[in-house]
Amino acid sequence: MIVPMKKAVVIFQEKDSSAALNELRRMGLLHIEHQNPPQSRDINILQEEAALLKNCLAVLEQAAEKNKKTETPRQAPGDCKIQARHIVDLWKRYDHLETYARSLAQQISEWERWGDFPPQEIERLAEKGIYVKLYQVPARQIKDFPAEVFVQPLFSRNGFIYCATVSLVRFECRFREIALPKQGLAEMRARLMEEEKVMQAINLDIRRHLDLLPALIQAGKEMEKELKFQQAIAGMANIGTLSYVSGYIPFDAVERLSARAKIKQWGIVISQPCENDNVPTLIRSNRFVRLINPVFRFLEIIPGYRELDISPVFLIFFSLFFGILIGDAGYGLVYFILTFWLHKKLGRKISDQAPFFLFYLLSLCAMIWGLLSGTFFGQAWLAKTGFRPLLPGLNNAETAQRFCFFVGALHLSIAHFWRMSIKLPSLKALADLGWIGVLWAAFFLANTLILGDSFPVFVIWLFAIGVALVVFFSKPQKNIFKAIGSGLGTVALSLMNNFTDVVSYVRLFAVGLATVAVADTFNAMVFGNGKVNFFTLILGAMIILLGHALNLILGPLAVVVHGIRLNVLEFSGHANVTWSGTPYQPLSED
Repeated sequence: MIVPMKKAVVIFQEKDSSAALNELRRMGLLHIEHQNPPQSRDINILQEEAALLKNCLAVLEQAAEKNKKTETPRQAPGDCKIQARHIVDLWKRYDHLETYARSLAQQISEWERWGDFPPQEIERLAEKGIYVKLYQVPARQIKDFPAEVFVQPLFSRNGFIYCATVSLVRFECRFREIALPKQGLAEMRARLMEEEKVMQAINLDIRRHLDLLPALIQAGKEMEKELKFQQAIAGMANIGTLSYVSGYIPFDAVERLSARAKIKQWGIVISQPCENDNVPTLIRSNRFVRLINPVFRFLEIIPGYRELDISPVFLIFFSLFFGILIGDAGYGLVYFILTFWLHKKLGRKISDQAPFFLFYLLSLCAMIWGLLSGTFFGQAWLAKTGFRPLLPGLNNAETAQRFCFFVGALHLSIAHFWRMSIKLPSLKALADLGWIGVLWAAFFLANTLILGDSFPVFVIWLFAIGVALVVFFSKPQKNIFKAIGSGLGTVALSLMNNFTDVVSYVRLFAVGLATVAVADTFNAMVFGNGKVNFFTLILGAMIILLGHALNLILGPLAVVVHGIRLNVLEFSGHANVTWSGTPYQPLSED
């Protein structure tokens, strides 16, 4: 649920502002709303130092990925900025050398065909009246040079001949002249070797600082904490000898803040947030619903304070969509084993265990759907063994599509039912009831148009009543004609969208069917001809491994594209969730 928030204003004497904010930071309750632009000289310095430290950490973390040796952590020096600046300067020099070395390597590659010659010698020959030039000439025109010019072809490429010319007089021609390099090939190679040695030395110097990484990470956290504190000080408002800070706290933290204000002799004002206030969103859920939080963090989305927390419905239907889209008990088992292995290997290093348990749940859903449909690393081979799926109807294309339409209508109806329950006892709630009727009319229409089912007569009445409710109660007004006009506009814009939204859930069937088809195709490639020898056994094993690995990789991508979309776009659109929230981030010691 989205926790109700209160707006809090804390007032104290200006001379005590720093101590008061320190106390508020220790409490970790107040999400600060700046009254003034948080700008000051100290803030600018801290921002520059934080950016420097961030760049330093990026350099060291990149070096740590390439370094297999585990470094023993050591404490950072008193002024970590000096070390950070040194590391960043090393990286800048390395990056500059790498760019130059890459350019040099490209020049070497381009001039290798010309051979090794010192450009200075060609310039000296010109001073003595011997003119040597390099040209790119179309192959058919190589004989078009003046008679007194000696032409030596060196190599050809893409219909052009690259040649050197020698003459005792200056001459002009229409062919493209190749500018001489600044240095010879041997000199370029020697310079490249020198640059690579310097780069290796710089890289080694950077790796020597890897043992500072944990201390610098901690220093970065401390700096970010100090930056937020200074921004809170600069963002305070002052009235005479008094200062005050404003922000938002959870409703159940009011007593704690009031008690602390009484002890510290602060003034405090608690009020309800206004409609125009940018209230942060704090979501509290039970342990099961919190499993979906890693998905929200991955997508970087959070509902607005006045929107719905759809986490429970998101988790339930996302798990269902994962099961349908993967649709294979064998793949679900692989995901479960991989999750278990990663959990054992990395679990102690990660404080948030929710991603592991989320994948346990999703893997189980894939296994359950695979058992219901009789799919285990494909379907065709399992059917030949005599295994009967628990729900054979899921393997019927029409039944599966009908089920997807039903899931779509149910999913979107939950969104409108939720909105309706919030609007009650307002008459606007009847508009959402009308949309529920329209959605189920769209469900029956989809079955008729796409699957050829007969169209029930009562659906006409369902649709008509639903449209009437939307028309009259979307925006209730005293003037009935204005209400009808406004409602008709809403229906005209949204009616077709409701039908397409229900039909869009058929993607679950299509992608799930494609997954099974790919698995069956690779299985048939191996077991289709029945001839078995050592060569076909090895080749078959490779085909099976690569084919199913492809499905195992593409499966989660399909879930991200389709499973998340149906929740974040279709369902959220009907639930009027725009994901425009600001996360609750109180001033704290963390």
